[in-house]
Amino acid sequence: MRTDTAEPVRLKDYRVPDHLIDKVDLDVKLRATATQVTARLSIKPNPKGRPDTPLVLDGDGLAARRITLDGVDLDLASGFVTPSQLTLTSPPQRPFILEIETELDPTANTRLMGLYRTGHAYCTQCEAEGFRRITYFLDRPDVLSVYTTRIEAEVSEAPALLSNGNKIAEGKIDGTSRHFAVWSDPFPKPCYLFALVGGDLGSIHDEFVTRSGRRVALGIYVEHGKEAFATYAMDALKRSMAWDETAFGREYDLDVFNIVAVSDFNMGAMENKGLNVFNDKYVLASPATATDADYAHIEAVIAHEYFHNWTGNRITCRDWFQLCLKEGLTVFRDHEFSSDMRSRAVHRIADVRTLRAQQFPEDAGPLAHNVRPDAYLEINNFYTATIYEKGAEIIRMLKVLIGDEAFAKGMDLYFERFDGTAATIEDFISCFAESAQRDLTQFSRWYNQSGTPLVSVTAVYDPAARTFTLDLSQSSKPTPGQPTKEPFVIPVELGLVAGEHGDLKLRAGEEDGASGVELGRGIIELTTPRRRIVFRDVPVRPSPSLFRGFSAPVRVEYDWSESDLVTLVAHDSDSFNRWQAAQTFATRLLLRSVEAVRAGGAPAYEPNFIDALRIVTETSADPAFTAQVLTLPGEADIAREIGQDVDPDAIHVARKALRAAIGHDLSQPLLAAYARLEDKGPYSPDAAAAGRRSLRNVALDLLVSGEIPEGVRLAAAQFASASTMTDEIAALGALSQAASAERETALESFYQNHAGDALVIDKWFALQAMIAEPGALARVKKLTAHPAFSLANPNRVRSLIGAFAAGNQTQFNAPDGSGYDFVADAVLELDRKNPQVAARLLAAFRSWRSLESVRRGQAESALRRVAGSPGLSPDVRDIVERSLA
Repeated sequence: MRTDTAEPVRLKDYRVPDHLIDKVDLDVKLRATATQVTARLSIKPNPKGRPDTPLVLDGDGLAARRITLDGVDLDLASGFVTPSQLTLTSPPQRPFILEIETELDPTANTRLMGLYRTGHAYCTQCEAEGFRRITYFLDRPDVLSVYTTRIEAEVSEAPALLSNGNKIAEGKIDGTSRHFAVWSDPFPKPCYLFALVGGDLGSIHDEFVTRSGRRVALGIYVEHGKEAFATYAMDALKRSMAWDETAFGREYDLDVFNIVAVSDFNMGAMENKGLNVFNDKYVLASPATATDADYAHIEAVIAHEYFHNWTGNRITCRDWFQLCLKEGLTVFRDHEFSSDMRSRAVHRIADVRTLRAQQFPEDAGPLAHNVRPDAYLEINNFYTATIYEKGAEIIRMLKVLIGDEAFAKGMDLYFERFDGTAATIEDFISCFAESAQRDLTQFSRWYNQSGTPLVSVTAVYDPAARTFTLDLSQSSKPTPGQPTKEPFVIPVELGLVAGEHGDLKLRAGEEDGASGVELGRGIIELTTPRRRIVFRDVPVRPSPSLFRGFSAPVRVEYDWSESDLVTLVAHDSDSFNRWQAAQTFATRLLLRSVEAVRAGGAPAYEPNFIDALRIVTETSADPAFTAQVLTLPGEADIAREIGQDVDPDAIHVARKALRAAIGHDLSQPLLAAYARLEDKGPYSPDAAAAGRRSLRNVALDLLVSGEIPEGVRLAAAQFASASTMTDEIAALGALSQAASAERETALESFYQNHAGDALVIDKWFALQAMIAEPGALARVKKLTAHPAFSLANPNRVRSLIGAFAAGNQTQFNAPDGSGYDFVADAVLELDRKNPQVAARLLAAFRSWRSLESVRRGQAESALRRVAGSPGLSPDVRDIVERSLA
């Protein structure tokens, strides 16, 4: 582990490695507290580097037992090896073999990085810098090696022995109760993609035939007794493999593809070559234990990790500053996959909700950073929404700008040109500049400038001249280390909607000039601080539909009239902007309500908004879309719009009142929808069925919020009779809105019915953590002592403490600071066991500067207490210092 005073790693200091490791032969003898690892490294000087410099291999808490150079023992007492590095001051100026023996204690590894024990299995996690906890190595992404791995273990303890690549040998070890397996991966890879699993696991198996006729053996390994819960994940895997062949022309390249699901995992999943390791919440599902959202997440994460085989594995990133090159690109690919598997319009809405809820606050706070950072202290802290979600949006923007054909050609060129290499953002962008025949230098600012741009728009209609003029301007607020910003390239996909007449044909006048306008696709490029677009032959004043499909990750400022918004909700041909119009109307109303509540008045009410929702509820043919329209912006969304001097209590009151008004005033169409959408047949996780359940449960929740007597009765009846987790947890969530004996009885009943399923109990913890009542913190503290809770399990920490910090805005931000103190205490305790989880929990403070003065002072006090604690890990110290900077 690096010390508290570690120097930042900077992009500008990058240089190629001075040595390369062509081949790695590993021999791993698994034992619970004394695993022996022998690494045979074939090292050579790098002619592009400075091979006459010392060779320094990374380590992290390692215990070296024996080291040889070309078969000659080196003196371990001579000081060339420490727990954190191995240094050869004068390495040979020729290829040589370095053999290293280390001893590990997997059981004591609570950081869950490197090799550790989880349940009935040994497991590895090496991204970003975990391989150095297994053996000494050049632990950097641009050192690509071919791996052969021999694993040995007790047959009774680990009958399954898995690693990267194809299995080339296996057998019993004579005279012992142990056995071995040998795996060979022919594709050079960085060490962060190494994986090993050994354990007593159940499994399911299938086969996929590639488009060229190769047969690939598929396996998913889970805890015994849970094999049937992995069938949907297997189906998602096969669909992912087929989709990548047709959508991107990418065929799988090994004879085997395995997935292992474990319960103790810091991340969602890991794309190790040929052996993906998953948090079991993204593999295991049944109708009785998983919600529709769980099924959708499993589908997306299975696809994401599989797609990494090409965008991350076959082409990896040169250094960790290029992390978005593999993650943002692969998120874009899994978004496209999910859109094809489900409703593209609804999935786009869900993706933007995630971006706004997770990444926009990051951009607006002290943790803001470039999509390609300039420096980092702890790379684990940069696995953020900015890297993943904003990184994906940049690639989507690129596709909008250059068009589908040029984008497809650019992707093909990228795969052809950089296969088997460690690439950079410049490498990637150059392929599209070539395929589109255009300069993308200014577009690349999206990678180098942090923050969310604001696009302000004004409009003037001249009925005599039949012109409609749009004035657009872009601006970006200062972010840490970037006080000023250069203009971005912003694609504005738009339409002009004239009520029931729909979209008007777009014709730009000469005032605009010819550059940057593709009216056939409805796209205007905003590349300067200001731009004017004049549309001619406009017969009536239209309602502008801006940023259709969310064509750029920006905030939009435009003074739509209420009539405009109702028009867009009812008639916009772009489904995303129909939803966005409803969100804009709701946000405007909620902001007025918050002001009224803070002034001591009643929340605002607007019949036109209810009428707009009524239009969608009674006319939309897509239940999933209707459910999205009826779901108000979250409390954090409203806080972000307020920006400064935020009062979470006033936001909560305003939002609760609006939900109550919707439930009351739309009770009849909501009751009709609830009755009409009842499941009649067996459960299916497909998009259409999930959409019907989504609307039905949103209707139920609003009816309970509106205090419709029938709503509470229906919620209680649904909870008692639900045959699926989707309906059961939805009913329990509706009942949890009000303190009552019925709620507590239902919560206890839920626990007793599902006590044996850890993933379901995670839902039980999370639901209680987010009850927005003054007693919530006391409830959460009590639950930390519950026998089912453990700080050692990342899923459990996220489901209780993480859900409280991120999802309970009023109680985490309690004016007395008790919520902040509770989370700060949890961070400090966790930091001793699992710094990565602790640091991510601390990120809940990211928006503390936007709060009103009392809460702001309390939050700062909690952060300074963390910062002043001795012995902080680099992970937590990095987050707390950036938060306070």
